[in-house]
Parts: sequence; structure tokens; C-alpha cells
Amino acid sequence: MSDVCCGTLRKQVPLARYTSWRVGGPARQVYQPADEVDLGRFLAQLPENEPLLWLGLGSNLLVRDGGFAGTVIALHGQLAQFEIAGTQLHVGAGAACARIARAAARAGLAGASFLAGIPGTIGGALAMNAGAFGGETWDCVQQVHIINRHGVCQQHAADAFQVAYRQVDKPADTGFLGTTLQFRVGDAIEEQARIRQLLQQRSTSQPTGKPSGGSTFRNPPGDFAARLIESCGLKGHQIGGAQVSAKHANFILNSGAATARDIEDLIIYVQAEVQRQQGVLLQPEVHIVGETA
Repeated sequence: MSDVCCGTLRKQVPLARYTSWRVGGPARQVYQPADEVDLGRFLAQLPENEPLLWLGLGSNLLVRDGGFAGTVIALHGQLAQFEIAGTQLHVGAGAACARIARAAARAGLAGASFLAGIPGTIGGALAMNAGAFGGETWDCVQQVHIINRHGVCQQHAADAFQVAYRQVDKPADTGFLGTTLQFRVGDAIEEQARIRQLLQQRSTSQPTGKPSGGSTFRNPPGDFAARLIESCGLKGHQIGGAQVSAKHANFILNSGAATARDIEDLIIYVQAEVQRQQGVLLQPEVHIVGETA
């Protein structure tokens, strides 16, 4: 078997184009694999201590302005295949969650509509147990396909992982390649109508039109991060080009000229104010990586 990789490798790639906040410095290199076999070959050739970052749509990711001094594995659109088999979907990690929701609805499968509200890929949703509209990713997972930093692939049943709210404990330095999702028989017309209704609900309640990272903080037990932030009078609060949304307080927006430092400073400020006024330390839902400029 040839050891030649046939994906796309680029050096010093600005990560702002890969994140929904549209901020972030350059990665030392970004690799877009041709397929799973190609990815395994590429990973096997990397130095043992090479920092790795698995990247889908970057919707819950803040890359600092100094960038990422390692290798980014960019999966969106590269491992995006899916197959419907009865009430199961076999899905690649690079497939967008919204696309899978629509495909399931057209096939008359119920239970997938919540995925339409997750602005990321299946791989990212698996990594953080992403959820929307009362549904969570791992509620549907039957098994997952993972790859480690040496390029070795494994299949695991869902119960091999410890899963909680916005948290999945997986082996270090592994990435998700795909999953089998289990749904139930439904009505195609009803499911497609439900997706339209949920997206209308999201449009009404959440900010659109400006870059954001999605929900910034996890909801604390028995409460909502947005309620706590709003109760502290922080809606509209701004640091540099970063602003707490006036529409939904758990969204931090890039108003057009934000740096990653602006966004991180605002995250820290909101945390401190909510803890000071409400006695609750909010935990970020977004993943912060990289070096300061």
C-alpha cells in the first residue's frame, strides 16, 4: 500500500475563514483528507508530539489571534457521506447537522429534527454532545467510528463513552470519523414541517446576520445562562468589536471588527459579572484554542 497522502495540505492558513466567529490567527498547517484511509496515512506520518485540532464548521470554536501552532484536520465536506438504512443513518463526521436533519425528514424518519438547529458538523456534535430544541446528539447514537493520532481506526458502541450535558469523554488525541444514528419511523411531510417550524423559532429568538460562536456558555443546572447574563444588565455590552447580543444574551457577536482577544475578554467579563452578581460561575460551551498574539 502506498504511503503517499492525496489530501490537501496547506501551510500558515488563517483560521478566521474556518470559524463562525470569523476571527483567529493562522494554523501552522491545515490538512483536508481525501478519505478515511488517506487521513490514516497522514496521521501516521506526523510527529508524536504534534498538536492536533479537529475542525468541522468551527461553530463552537474560538481560535486566539496568535493562531494554532500545530496541525488542523479539516473534515467539513471531506467526510460528508451518509447512507439511510431503514431507521438508521450512517453518517460521516464532515456532514453538516442541518443536512442530516433534512435528509432524515425527507426519508420519513422522526427524531432528527433537532439537528437542524445545530450549526456544525456531525463530528463536532459528537465531540461535545451538541443539542438544540430539547434534543441531544448522543440520544441518537448507536455506534461511532474514531481514529487516533497514529491513524488507527476503531468502532465503538455508544455505551463505551461517558456522556453528559455538552460533554463527551473520549480517548485523548482521537477524532470522530462518523457514526450510526438511530431514529424512528415518522411522516415525511410532518417532519419537514417541524424543521421549518423549529428554524423559524430559532430565527425569532436568536441573532442572525452577524458572526457568532453559537451559545457561549453552558446552562447551569436548573437555570439558563441567557437569563443570568440578562439579569446582570449585560445585553448589548461591548468590548472592542465583540458584543453580547441584544436579542439573546448567551450569544456573543462579532460586530464586524472584533479580534479573538475582544471575544475572549468579553467571555471573561461576563463570567466575572455573573459570578459577582448571581453567585454562579458560567462554564464556556465554546472551545478556546491557540496562542495570544
